[in-house]
Amino acid sequence: MYNEKPIMKRTKLLVVLFSFSLLVSMSGISALLPSKASAASSHDDNFSPKTLKFLRANTGLDGEQWDNIMKLINKPEQDSLKWIEYYGYCEDIDDDRGYTIGIFGATTGGDNDKHPDGPTLFKEFDAASGASNPSVEGGLSRIGVNGSMKGSILKIKDSEKVFCGKIKKLQNNDAWREAMWQTFYKVYIKYSVEQARKRGFNSALTIGSFVDTALNQGATGDSGTLEGVLSRSGKSTDEKTFMKKFYDERTKIVDTNQYNKPPNGKNRVKQWSQLWDMGKADLKNADEAVVKVTSWKMK
Repeated sequence: MYNEKPIMKRTKLLVVLFSFSLLVSMSGISALLPSKASAASSHDDNFSPKTLKFLRANTGLDGEQWDNIMKLINKPEQDSLKWIEYYGYCEDIDDDRGYTIGIFGATTGGDNDKHPDGPTLFKEFDAASGASNPSVEGGLSRIGVNGSMKGSILKIKDSEKVFCGKIKKLQNNDAWREAMWQTFYKVYIKYSVEQARKRGFNSALTIGSFVDTALNQGATGDSGTLEGVLSRSGKSTDEKTFMKKFYDERTKIVDTNQYNKPPNGKNRVKQWSQLWDMGKADLKNADEAVVKVTSWKMK
């Protein structure tokens, strides 16, 4: 009986220490596992508050959905899911469309692009920078670029090294990022959202699919544009059924007319279609699914 009390004390002490150790371990593990709120926040962090508010108001989609759309778009454009690193992207890729710029590949125009979106981008940049009467030339002068409009084509007089060097310096420029999204919306997103809603469709996957088609093949115009593909996609009111037909029609032409180098175009379409099969039409809690469908190799 004399030794019983100290043994009980040691037992209780061991229990307390074990419980404390378990709590510490569990708290450490939970700290490593992001909550749904923090996961959503990480998506939002890729946009300015102003851009997030604008996109929600005009498309009905939030930061998580747009982040996933941009990852799916950027995979076949840059072979990367880190789309936010491409605000300052600039290159002449020798496709007779002039320079290709930014997160959605705005072009300055050429023989294969008589209606480029680059001029709109520079005008929007002038506006976002505070111009009371914004112009293309005003936007160019703000970054010290020598260029002018020749009809609908923007002719850059500086060398590629000089011009693209100045575009790259705009990577973290707030006005440039705002101009990028304003242009993206006006030229491609607005029409895409209108076409989805016109058919009674509101899912992020449908809107994203339309936006990807518009920026890759043009929003309106000939049979290869979004408008053209939609005209051949049937009349089904069931969204998934309609979109499967849409993907079939797009697949027929996506590797032609210099839209994409084969088989990148077919894989570009397939990643959207696969997400329908995976039940990710809303592109929410879809991080793993997006990584899986974009794991194909660019050629």
